[in-house]
Amino acid sequence: MTRTMQPIRRFAASAGGLLLLAACASVPMPPTEALKAAEQAIASAEKARVADHASPELGEAREKLTAANAAVQKEDMVVAQRLAEQSRADAELALAKSEAAKAKAVNDEMKTSTEAMKQEMQRNPGVK
Repeated sequence: MTRTMQPIRRFAASAGGLLLLAACASVPMPPTEALKAAEQAIASAEKARVADHASPELGEAREKLTAANAAVQKEDMVVAQRLAEQSRADAELALAKSEAAKAKAVNDEMKTSTEAMKQEMQRNPGVK
């Protein structure tokens, strides 16, 4: 290599390094997948009528999704990602709590019916 080519190569390497550094320093992409997942989790919870059993958690999920969208507008993608993930988790918690409450209600109804049948059988032991 000639001496005249060395400065050009150094300049090219430096310019390439600066471009790479600038690309890394740019604003990250919006957390589209996390936002969609949060929206879907909230929609699933609403469809399952979670508001009847787990209203606070569903409300928090909605608030965090709104905050995540606001963070995207401010180009704070790290915060947006975190809030979107928390929103999804809150919606899933609300859905799980609702399903647990519904299952408990069914279980309580079955216990009541079983007790009523036991009492009826004790009153009429000889009837076939």
